[in-house]
Amino acid sequence: MAIILVPFLLSGCFDRYRTTESLCNDNLSLCQALNLNDGQCRIQRTNLIWQRYTTLQDPIDKQKFKELKLTKEYQFCLEYAAIIEPTELKQRKTKRIQALYHSYESIERLNQELRLSQDPHIIYYRWSQGDHIAKQQFLALEGNKKLEHPDLQLALAGYYIRKNKTKTLHILHHSLSLYKTNDDININILHSLATLYYQQKNIGSAYVWVEVAANYQQKKKQQKKKQQTTRSTIKNKFNLTDNERQRLDIIAFQIIAALKSGQYKRTEIIAQLQ
Repeated sequence: MAIILVPFLLSGCFDRYRTTESLCNDNLSLCQALNLNDGQCRIQRTNLIWQRYTTLQDPIDKQKFKELKLTKEYQFCLEYAAIIEPTELKQRKTKRIQALYHSYESIERLNQELRLSQDPHIIYYRWSQGDHIAKQQFLALEGNKKLEHPDLQLALAGYYIRKNKTKTLHILHHSLSLYKTNDDININILHSLATLYYQQKNIGSAYVWVEVAANYQQKKKQQKKKQQTTRSTIKNKFNLTDNERQRLDIIAFQIIAALKSGQYKRTEIIAQLQ
């Protein structure tokens, strides 16, 4: 998912710069290698420019990592835009290709600058890129407060899923307990719970977590058909009675309410499902 940044809301930037153009005029190094004055990849380019400025002002690993992710989004867009033949100003394609090469160089530079970072999100990123040392560093943090973040717990669950499903379920439930009021829920956690319970033939729990996941998907029209198919499969294949569905729907509603209020506790849910 693209990260959308609103330049005029960035603290520290508002007073001095009100537009991306004014920012670029005073900081040529942030912008000159990009495909400026081009409608292609405009959002990704603007987000990257402002993040580069933030990193310049505060060059810590966290900001560099944000810049890395935004550079990858910009690169992904450019890889498509570079093959488009402009109807006018043929040099635009050349500029896009140059910007694409620049994005490769920027990603390599940022990767090098972050290769020794002790930030667990960055360690996991390096692991996801095939760094085996980072994998051991990440796993060594298990039980450490530094790993007390829903996405990091999901990553840990991914490691254990083929080794210990009981432990994996515990980690996934714990990850949900880390959310605060009105936080955005990582829907992959919900899908993982539904899948694991389904595999264990715990149909009641599987149904509940499919319903919870469906609630968080309902605004995504492109997923609606798949969502309805999954729900119908569980309802039809396991022949849940109307009374069973009603009871499980109530539990799903209570889970959703608990997640929204930042009060999710696994023990309360287990008691209701037994």
